[in-house]
Amino acid sequence: MVINYKSISDIFKLIISIKEFYYQLILLVGPSKSGKTYVLKEISKKLSVPIINLNLELSKHLLKIPKSTRILHLPEIVEEICRKYKDIVLLDNTELLFEPTLKQHPLELLKKLSRKRTVIATWNGKIKDNHLLYATPEHPSFKSCFLIPGEFLIVLLSKE
Repeated sequence: MVINYKSISDIFKLIISIKEFYYQLILLVGPSKSGKTYVLKEISKKLSVPIINLNLELSKHLLKIPKSTRILHLPEIVEEICRKYKDIVLLDNTELLFEPTLKQHPLELLKKLSRKRTVIATWNGKIKDNHLLYATPEHPSFKSCFLIPGEFLIVLLSKE
């Protein structure tokens, strides 16, 4: 389900309703500087839940692992980073998930993570023709994910 962002109070209603979904995933989708991090900070303040800078945390873990096996270990590392948060996880700076050399499917990884807890994550991109896009087609990190209606929630933010 795709919803246009109106107010932070709408996000809190979504957090309650997401418990009914198979995937308890809310993606804050928008271009750079559209307010995704601001919304995440407001949620963090209200719920007293820290924001995880996924790029930073993943980098720390991946440095300890040989490049040849990073592909295999990345999903378990993400799970380990989020394990201590049983109810809700706030993920910002998720760009490393899209790194082509890591050969991951970021949306599937986030969906799997959201089976055990509510996950609210930022996604630097847009929706076009029922596809969730990351980057542009000519960019090496480009991803296009077909959206299955009702699978999880997307909140669209746009530059004002």
